[in-house]
Amino acid sequence: MARTPTAAQVLGHVVLVTGKEEFLSERTVVSVREAVRRHDPEAELAESPAIDLTLATLGEMSAPSLFTATRCVVVRRLEDLPDESMAGLLDYCAAPVEDVALVLVHSGGQRGSGLLTKLRKLSAVTEVKSEEVKPSALPQFVVSEVASHGATIAPEAATFLVQAVGHDLRSLAAAAHQLTSDFPGEQLAVETVQRYFGGRAEAKSFSVADAAFAGKRATALEELRWAMDTGTPAVLVTSAMAGSARSLARYLGAGRGMREADLARELGVPPWKVRAVRDQSRSWSPDSIAAALQAVAVADADIKGRAHDASYTLERLVLTVAALRESR
Repeated sequence: MARTPTAAQVLGHVVLVTGKEEFLSERTVVSVREAVRRHDPEAELAESPAIDLTLATLGEMSAPSLFTATRCVVVRRLEDLPDESMAGLLDYCAAPVEDVALVLVHSGGQRGSGLLTKLRKLSAVTEVKSEEVKPSALPQFVVSEVASHGATIAPEAATFLVQAVGHDLRSLAAAAHQLTSDFPGEQLAVETVQRYFGGRAEAKSFSVADAAFAGKRATALEELRWAMDTGTPAVLVTSAMAGSARSLARYLGAGRGMREADLARELGVPPWKVRAVRDQSRSWSPDSIAAALQAVAVADADIKGRAHDASYTLERLVLTVAALRESR
């Protein structure tokens, strides 16, 4: 089903929403309600937890009123539906009322799986899955959000936004909406996103790496602790540290006479990052960068299974990298 469904897609049909991601589930519910209200501004809205649903209450919610025949009925926590109500609900879903949009919301998990199997076999039922978004897929979520508002965003800018705002889908969607409202139809670059959300990103993984490779031990440790306290995954920190080391290595090998735009492409970083890499490179040699990469590899392996305390592992990495920079 489209993110913005039409009345024809939902009236006389059943929308089955399944999955643990509450934000996406609620977005589907809202989209159905809006479709019904666009079709009939006077349409009535009704809602019930599944545990209270009986054939009688479903009939009451879907029956036309004196003012309008159009209704949108939402039944939440479908996994709690009483066994004695299952047959009645299935009968209704096999032949839905023409002017009623019924939304069934299942919160995920195994409870009620038998009912879901039967519902999926009915031609009038359309399933919309609200699966949890993996951290690695969050930048693509941002890209899709921005696209839904008629704009585009550079991949590195989407990654920056995730690092700045965090993993909460509602917050990411709100950030995408804010940016596209202020820059309608534009390509959103890192500089734009940084101007809006850079302050929120200072304690995130890339700031930890920047401080460590600049030799600012106290700052790097402070930002690391802040990042860990706010839920930044440890693997993002080691990833950022590895990225900084690789950028420095490429810069030293690429030649200092290249134009900034060409150098950005060579390093695989946005143009604004080239200046930071150039400044850091003055205090690094190929040997010290190689040692830093080795330290990052060890720390990354530790936090992925060998170490019991990720915070200690990352603190040790920050101190090691800062010391390598200072020792030159």
